[in-house]
Amino acid sequence: MALRWFLHSACHVLGYPMDKDNTQEHGKQIVSYSNGEVKKVEYLSSSGFQMPLHYPRYTKADYERMEDWKVDLLLKEYGLSCKGTLDEKRAFAMGAFLWPDQY
Repeated sequence: MALRWFLHSACHVLGYPMDKDNTQEHGKQIVSYSNGEVKKVEYLSSSGFQMPLHYPRYTKADYERMEDWKVDLLLKEYGLSCKGTLDEKRAFAMGAFLWPDQY
């Protein structure tokens, strides 16, 4: 047991992978090795969704002029989905992102 711990610690410190496929998973990141050097680091999200840092700053007029693909992209960026006509999607986006006094 102590030998296994020592080998695992030594491999971790030296950067050598313990897996056969040269990939180690560390929490929310995957590290791939090639010849003892880090080849690629990928960061994983537990749900696949990350909240954008900024709140959308569109006005009611902007939403009324917005094209279908842009409304879909905006809703998808914030993890929202709405199926329906373009007018229904615009109304949903305005309800989600505008304050009541901005209607």
